[in-house]
Amino acid sequence: MKMIKHTPNILSYLAIALISCFIAACSPDDQDKELGPAPSSDMVAFSATPTTGNANIITFKNETPGAFKAIWDFGNGATAEGEQVESSFAVEGDYTVKLTVFTNGGYASSTKTIRIDKTDFSMLNREDYNFLTGGTDKPNGKTWVFDPVGPMNFGGPPTAPSSWWSQTLAEQNDCMKDDKYTFKLKDFAFENKSGGEMWGVLDGQENVCVPQTAKPSTWTIYQEKGKTMLSVSNGETIAWDDNEGVYELVELSENKLHIRKVCCGGSGVRNYVLVPEGFSPPVQEKPYKIIDINDNFDVDGNITWKKENLTLNESYDNPAPVPINTSAKVAMYVKQEGQAYEFANMFTDFSHKLDLRERHVFRLKVFIPSYNDFTTANGESWADPRLLKQVSVKLQDGTAAQPWANQVEIKQQVSQLDKWVELTFDFGAADVRSRKDLDRLVIQIGGEGNFIPGIFFLDDFELLK
Repeated sequence: MKMIKHTPNILSYLAIALISCFIAACSPDDQDKELGPAPSSDMVAFSATPTTGNANIITFKNETPGAFKAIWDFGNGATAEGEQVESSFAVEGDYTVKLTVFTNGGYASSTKTIRIDKTDFSMLNREDYNFLTGGTDKPNGKTWVFDPVGPMNFGGPPTAPSSWWSQTLAEQNDCMKDDKYTFKLKDFAFENKSGGEMWGVLDGQENVCVPQTAKPSTWTIYQEKGKTMLSVSNGETIAWDDNEGVYELVELSENKLHIRKVCCGGSGVRNYVLVPEGFSPPVQEKPYKIIDINDNFDVDGNITWKKENLTLNESYDNPAPVPINTSAKVAMYVKQEGQAYEFANMFTDFSHKLDLRERHVFRLKVFIPSYNDFTTANGESWADPRLLKQVSVKLQDGTAAQPWANQVEIKQQVSQLDKWVELTFDFGAADVRSRKDLDRLVIQIGGEGNFIPGIFFLDDFELLK
């Protein structure tokens, strides 16, 4: 991908110049002697000369007397610094080029319009342009829609747990589901085909359907502060209507467009994953088998644990190293206070579907401290609002849009506190053993739907032979 140099702004140079003066301890008399007359825009001069091999590549040369620094803005999304620089203009049209020079008397700017007579399509044959638009093979452009099966994110603070990022299109508002966005190579045109409404901000209210009237717009890919950016013009946006169509281009390939933006005054992050309209991702079937599953938290097991709304320490000193558990290390499971943590889980996704026909009993040890608050009620109306003395193990289809909808769950109540207790979870029921879609295992302690914090410990998780 073509890299475009990011140049600091003019005010930064002025600040540096002033700081340098103070560091040098220059006196007012010294400044009068050193500073020359302030430059004016009339003094700023530069030439623009097409290169011999390609008239769409222009060489720019600063011809301003007394200038020690030259900063260029080429009007095509690119900037540069130097006395003599080049810039490429693939598309025909007029470009306003701005030169800012610095002298010992200050700085000044001047602009000049250059005319590109003919589009050079060979300069547009870039991998990123071709991925986004379909290239010259698709004169009508390439239309992108939200990935109907993969994860996407709609909202959430920068520190939001992974559950925010596991949302699917099915979980979004209806006015978002039919959105389409077309990118064309010709004239860098962008079309918002959102079906009349987009999810966004209306009259200061967030998360509402916003009526849309498509406006002529263009797209640009450029570099800024070390990141590749994608922007659309004229107030158009993608996915979220906030009139700020600027996104970090996280990933762009033939069949995937992942964009990201920081929003909401810097307090939120939004990720969107799109695929070409009509694209069907290849289905990769997982093998149906069973293997040993274990983790004793003293040494690495064969499970990679993930967290959802949970603080998990997988190597914590055993709070009670006595029989039945003398292990040095255990896992500490911390559920924080508040509605954001009402679903606190640790889980693992297997690379295979679980064959439970012969082995279907899981065992673990749990230590539930009595210092937890099991009496305060604060939670959802549909749930027990208290922190529960309970351990739940769930088996799910992790590839489903809503893995919990068809899950199998076994709950075990714990009556003995401040001591290690061994529990088993038998998924041997006939309707469970016959399933071939289960590839995720979830452990949940303390119940769900309550906003009460809790600290728990667990150890020696395994699938029995």
